[in-house]
Amino acid sequence: MDLHVKAIGIEHTEAIDAYVEEKIGGLEKFLTKIPTPHDAHIEIGKTSSHHRNGEVMMCHAHLTVPGTTLHAESDKEDLYAAIDEVKDELERQIIKYKEQRERE
Repeated sequence: MDLHVKAIGIEHTEAIDAYVEEKIGGLEKFLTKIPTPHDAHIEIGKTSSHHRNGEVMMCHAHLTVPGTTLHAESDKEDLYAAIDEVKDELERQIIKYKEQRERE
């Protein structure tokens, strides 16, 4: 899977890249029977710096698979929690996509 990570309003670190690779890249095991290429664009960062309740971190993901693009997003106080939530949502969508392809 080709991962493209973009950081918005935060420092783009190797630790964040490694975490995204581990979580989002780990979805590759669900894509084994789906023709390639699989292309994932991930945006991570702050939604803004002026929220009343502190910083809000976001993670938006677009995963391109044959015939469609799967999309998931999350806003959390913790960046890693947002990434985890996006991974869970993409996993659910991939499973649903595979079930639909099998019925066709």
